[in-house]
Amino acid sequence: MKCTMVPVTAYQQNCSVLVCEKTGDAAVVDPGGDIERIEAAIEKLGGTLKVIFLTHGHMDHCAAADVMRKKYGVEIIGPHKEDDFWIDKLPDWCQMSGFPHADAFTPDKWLLDGDTVSFGEETLEVLHCPGHTPGHVVFYSPENRLAIVGDVLFQGSIGRTDFPKGDYDTLINSITGKLWPLGDDVTFIPGHGPTSTFGHERATNPFVGSKFG
Repeated sequence: MKCTMVPVTAYQQNCSVLVCEKTGDAAVVDPGGDIERIEAAIEKLGGTLKVIFLTHGHMDHCAAADVMRKKYGVEIIGPHKEDDFWIDKLPDWCQMSGFPHADAFTPDKWLLDGDTVSFGEETLEVLHCPGHTPGHVVFYSPENRLAIVGDVLFQGSIGRTDFPKGDYDTLINSITGKLWPLGDDVTFIPGHGPTSTFGHERATNPFVGSKFG
């Protein structure tokens, strides 16, 4: 699997472009905006867009999803249905934040913990990891030892929990109970900032690191 991160919008959100090397089928995770940059990344990797995956319903992660769905005739899959209120209020959040307008939409499929999603010959496991938002999901490729974690975990930090229906203890439990068991060698792509590994964060992260607990 080929993978690249495309920072998009003024929030510099990491949109991930994944391409199955055997088929050329591509998936885009969290297209928040700057569609032309995402399209250029797909072309550079030699992919053809087949599906859109969403980790959660915040505007910087999903505002361009419906536009790309209509343009390419592909499905939007995810997040968990507990984030439907975020997507329903997308126009309001964009207006309040000075973010480019986006219409509300309904994903083609909501996800549950334990689901799998696929593109080409690649399969990703779905982990429901609430706390930042109630419907946040993480996409994990066991074969590639790669997780796309949205705003659950960052290098040296964790997601905010002061948004509606966010919860600090729930987020910590998602990280330690769902992500750590995947293994220290797993590399993760966060929603913002540089990549890291679960092992590095277990050792050094001041919010969830073992020496800080």
